[in-house]
Amino acid sequence: MSRDFTATPAQLLRAHTDPALFAQWIGPDALTTRIDHWDARSGGSWRFVSAHEGTEYGFHGCFHEIRPDRIVQTFTFEGDPDGVALETLWIEDLGDGRTRLRTQSLCDSFESRDAWLRSGMDVGVNEGHARLDQMLSEGSI
Repeated sequence: MSRDFTATPAQLLRAHTDPALFAQWIGPDALTTRIDHWDARSGGSWRFVSAHEGTEYGFHGCFHEIRPDRIVQTFTFEGDPDGVALETLWIEDLGDGRTRLRTQSLCDSFESRDAWLRSGMDVGVNEGHARLDQMLSEGSI
């Protein structure tokens, strides 16, 4: 996935590593998110829960590497605890106040990838990035 933002690389890094900010923009619009644990450093870990109409969905992982231009982490949906993805986020300065965020998620099988896509993950990513765009334009980050 790739998306360009009107933001600095530091703003995008902060949006992905500050738990209070992350909870405000992540996921589909219909969900609310609470952070259970967030240690955003190389070797740290995280867990958050998204909720909709009384149903909760847990997610957790480990930050393998955090640096100004890249985040490498694992991502597990707790409803499928064997489905661990390795995610890499590249933060590329395009100049003139624009930054490109590229994300690659490596799943353990094509079946897992297809299940994620059927789950509406792409809708959640697009809605979340739209909220992130809004937060950036409002100066919240």
